[in-house]
Amino acid sequence: CSAVIQSVHTNTWSNVPFFTVPLARAHGKSFAHRSDLRQAKRILVKLGSAVVTRGDECGLALGRLASIVEQVAMLQNQGREMMIVTSGAVAFGKQRLRHEILLSQSVRQALHSGQNQLKDMSLPVLEARACAAAGQSGLMALYEAMFTQYSTCTAQILVTNLDFHDDQKRRNLNSTLHELLRMNIVPIINTNDAVVPPPEPNSDLQGVNVISIKDNDSLAARLAVEMRADLLIALSDVEGLYDSPPGSDDAKLLDTFYPGDQHSITYGTKSRVGIGGMEAKVKAALWALQGGTSVVIANGTHPKVTGHVITDIVEGKKVGTFFSEVKPAGPTVEQQTEMARSAGRTLASLEPEQRSEIICALADLLTERKDEILSANKKDMEHAVSRLSPAMLKRLSLSSSKLNSLSIGLRQIAVSSQDSVGRVLRRTRVANNLELEQITVPIGVLLVIFESRPDCLPQVSALAIASGNALLLKGGKEAANTNRILHELAQEALSIHGVKDAIQLVSTREEVEDLCRLEKMIDLIIPRGSSQLVRDIQRAAKGIPVLGHSEGICHVYVDHEASVDKAIKIIRDSKCDYPAACNAMETLLVHRELLRTPLFDQIIDMLRTEHVKIHAGPKFASYLTFSPSEVKSLRTEYGDLECCIEVVDSMTEAVDHIHKYGSSHTDVIVTENEDTAEQFLQQLDSACVFWNASSRFADGYRFGLGAEVGISTARIHARGPVGLDGLLTTKWVLRGEGHTAADFSEQGSMTYLHENLPVAQVLPGRRTTS
Repeated sequence: CSAVIQSVHTNTWSNVPFFTVPLARAHGKSFAHRSDLRQAKRILVKLGSAVVTRGDECGLALGRLASIVEQVAMLQNQGREMMIVTSGAVAFGKQRLRHEILLSQSVRQALHSGQNQLKDMSLPVLEARACAAAGQSGLMALYEAMFTQYSTCTAQILVTNLDFHDDQKRRNLNSTLHELLRMNIVPIINTNDAVVPPPEPNSDLQGVNVISIKDNDSLAARLAVEMRADLLIALSDVEGLYDSPPGSDDAKLLDTFYPGDQHSITYGTKSRVGIGGMEAKVKAALWALQGGTSVVIANGTHPKVTGHVITDIVEGKKVGTFFSEVKPAGPTVEQQTEMARSAGRTLASLEPEQRSEIICALADLLTERKDEILSANKKDMEHAVSRLSPAMLKRLSLSSSKLNSLSIGLRQIAVSSQDSVGRVLRRTRVANNLELEQITVPIGVLLVIFESRPDCLPQVSALAIASGNALLLKGGKEAANTNRILHELAQEALSIHGVKDAIQLVSTREEVEDLCRLEKMIDLIIPRGSSQLVRDIQRAAKGIPVLGHSEGICHVYVDHEASVDKAIKIIRDSKCDYPAACNAMETLLVHRELLRTPLFDQIIDMLRTEHVKIHAGPKFASYLTFSPSEVKSLRTEYGDLECCIEVVDSMTEAVDHIHKYGSSHTDVIVTENEDTAEQFLQQLDSACVFWNASSRFADGYRFGLGAEVGISTARIHARGPVGLDGLLTTKWVLRGEGHTAADFSEQGSMTYLHENLPVAQVLPGRRTTS
């Protein structure tokens, strides 16, 4: 297992010589993308002093350390090979020596001066090597005790800089580490601070000259390369690498750092412990990267993320700064978002006629270039036919008729967009010459994530253009070719008025969860896809509002006074027209009096003819001698030719059932009794409630909205099919002539009028944007 290193050229950083080319490396290149980190087999975790030590710089941060140990043990038990380079011996020893000194001084002073003198005691400056000698055994004992809880064995290795000058010692170290990894043991490596040369004095730890933290950065990089580690995770007390000093107003965390980008960053102050700072970490990281080891620098002290920072990194999530040698050909998703926001503001400032012109141009392109679109869609269908279900393939497929319908819908949006942005909703005369207006404005930057629905792209693009919103699109890879051509057409239409960048298609290998973390850049997320996708996004997007619904459990209730023809027609359409749609019927509720009647028999015969698999609800099953398979859950979205049938005793019981098991999406009553219908419509709390009409009408196009970005079951902002109005918010505009709040005080000369004024159209010169 040992590696023989022959002639080398060295550069000296701090006290440690670095090989310019690690000749022993066999596996070659580092990972190009974050998502590849899941493949990392051998991982080295470097724990900086700021991570291991407490805030008072005396003693260890036991909670953080326990969390880190848990993550390392979990990865080790997954079959990975884990190594740790740790700090902390000095801090742990300082705590022990301070305790001993205080105890000794308190005894002496109690004997000679009395207890009242204890408060005047002062501690001597503690020498760092003595602290290390006192703390090293305790630190290792702590690691052993923690890892034992996870049935993981550890071994301690102490090294000094001088060990790396001797080829034989270096080979011995390499052989020892390989043997420990082979036996599934976690090596815990530290510099032997008890015998190293005296460090440069500094005051990073009060009362202690700290061994340079650069030694551990350099040590971690050296070991990662010589041990051919796939990944080096360097944990510190900063989030990662910034383009300017952290804490400054314009500082932005760099998600990815590329060699040669050093000129684009400036280094801030050092961490509270150590003297190396971020510059030393970057140098060590770049050297390790050159040697073929991927590197991530991240925060190991943040209480909200410490418990999963290491596992998140290994899972490829956007945590800290990832060092990569492969620079993407196009802009990053952050750059795309900034481009979209900038162009979106220009889009919002256009005249309504100009935005309408862009949408009409896109509508024309959908029909003029349909051969290109259908050709791209054919490629996607050929790739997906063996991987997707028939229902998903139907969503993926485009046709000439679908494109024509899309074009018609876009023209409807173009017409309705004429009075969208800048529309005055309310005018108030607050006082003489002080007028207040509430006007509509775009929300900002929308992120729309959609699966297997390429027709969603032009619909959502048109709605974003009409409402003056910037748009970030993330489509499923199964529709990559179709999405690419449709996005090109959208940008071609936007180019008419110089706002091409307002709509961006994310084609990089961004995980959906990572996009949901861009809370400072994205104002609203709209998921279009499976209920699982929506739930995942709602869970991940903690700082960004999500518009949508996680389930479409729609009900049709057939009352005992229902028309036979209407019931059969509505049930067939609601279930069989498009079973995969979110507005398809999933549960059929039947009034008890209809059992064993011709109407009920006809419903069952129709469903069987349409090859609908029936699941019996508990109450329905109790009426049958030989029942269909009993439903596992009354809260099920089948998304296929399947449905549940349940029996209720009344309209009120139907409403209660829907409230308990439904998803507040779309629910229907079939009855000829107007009073019963009106009670159902008023009592039921769903986004869409219909009387004698199919649930499939819950659609933006069918509602006359032109198109929709989705159907929302939320209770704030938009609800039901969300069209143009759902993508607008408002702002207040106040126009005065030097008015102040003091003018309206008891001693002031003015009084409030608060008169409602007629709403008039905003003059072009007064139109405002967000």
